[in-house]
Amino acid sequence: MSKFDHERVVIHTGPRSGLPVIVAIHSTVLGQAVGGCRVWHYGDWHEALTDALRVSAGMTAKCAVAGLANGGGKTVVALPNGMRLDAAQRRNLLHDVADVIESLDGAYATGPDVGTTPVDMAVIGDRTRHVFCRPQEQGGSGDSSPHTAAGTLAALRATRRHLHGASKLQGCRLAVVGLGGVGEKLARMLAAEGAQLQVSDIDQAKRVLADQLGAAWIDPDEALTQDVDILVPAALGGILTQQIIPRLRCAAITGPANNQLATPEVAELLHQRGILWVPDYVAGAGGVIHALTVELHGGTRDEAAARILQIENTVHTLLATAASAGITPAQAALESVQHRIKT
Repeated sequence: MSKFDHERVVIHTGPRSGLPVIVAIHSTVLGQAVGGCRVWHYGDWHEALTDALRVSAGMTAKCAVAGLANGGGKTVVALPNGMRLDAAQRRNLLHDVADVIESLDGAYATGPDVGTTPVDMAVIGDRTRHVFCRPQEQGGSGDSSPHTAAGTLAALRATRRHLHGASKLQGCRLAVVGLGGVGEKLARMLAAEGAQLQVSDIDQAKRVLADQLGAAWIDPDEALTQDVDILVPAALGGILTQQIIPRLRCAAITGPANNQLATPEVAELLHQRGILWVPDYVAGAGGVIHALTVELHGGTRDEAAARILQIENTVHTLLATAASAGITPAQAALESVQHRIKT
């Protein structure tokens, strides 16, 4: 991040948990800022703040490209390395988070992210109404991961169409890196489409899933450099570094992992190598589209599903625009975001 352009950042020590609760609001130009609540281990709170600033800016872009009337925000709680929360500590922490969000007078709403669940959102909802992705049985939109996976599948179809002229994924060679909540669901969808799958995860127990899907298991250290049509990052971000770019052997990269680029310059390096990169905030927007359409904007699940399928057209248009203008898809997406926010 080259400059500070956030509207508001709050850092508050939770009176119950004693832990730093960070809420970064990047933009409310299009509407209420939204972003996940990440409870994760960091070396110190400065690292957590950097994470919050980066991801909240990405959420602004994700909402803008998806056509949502929302801006970007983020909640991050920095857990000391090695700390594990028991049930009482977790509830205290979530109530601390809720109180910070409530103090912002509706400028920001939060949902689940790394380290939190829809059930946690219900606990936050005890003390603020500015929360989404609560369990369906409690009136919420539920787990967003199936919808993120569905949106990524739509983005992959558009990528395949750009590469080979047809959107069918049957026979397409893909490497899915990360088999968490979204990655596993996406891998299952791709297997059902007849894709030639390679999968990887730091959890060796996930090899069982590879066997179930008839996919090749790849060691995590080698997953990014497989000879495939499309690389699908589906774990944590920052994996596309200047050092890894010369070793890549894929034609394109399209996946749901947030903040895949270690630095913005990596997008140009990928372009120079002729590797197509679909911005993560475009490919991974399905979960946000579903949750906000259903829970914050009062739409139906069918309306949300239709909007998620539109990600294929969004990516197709983005790639066509970039190719026509001779620019990277990252630059084309950024110009689209800037145009929407300014108008």
